[in-house]
Amino acid sequence: MPDEERAAFLDDVNHVAKALHEAFHPDKINYGAYGDDGHHLHFHLCPKYRDGFEWKTVFAMNPDRVHLDASQYRELAQTIIQHL
Repeated sequence: MPDEERAAFLDDVNHVAKALHEAFHPDKINYGAYGDDGHHLHFHLCPKYRDGFEWKTVFAMNPDRVHLDASQYRELAQTIIQHL
């Protein structure tokens, strides 16, 4: 990835992380970048809370802890969008 594109992508990641902080007030955000076999770049931004079940551990990709319905996902997305 050219330097300019990578810098712009990381600026976007940072922008979303700030929106997550503003929307949900986590104690921290974990950043995850994966893709051993893929030829693309993406990040997982995971808000973490000191009293949460994953504090001081790597966040689970599918923890089977909470399942949302479509309307709940839309509401969550709208909350994030309001802070972008």
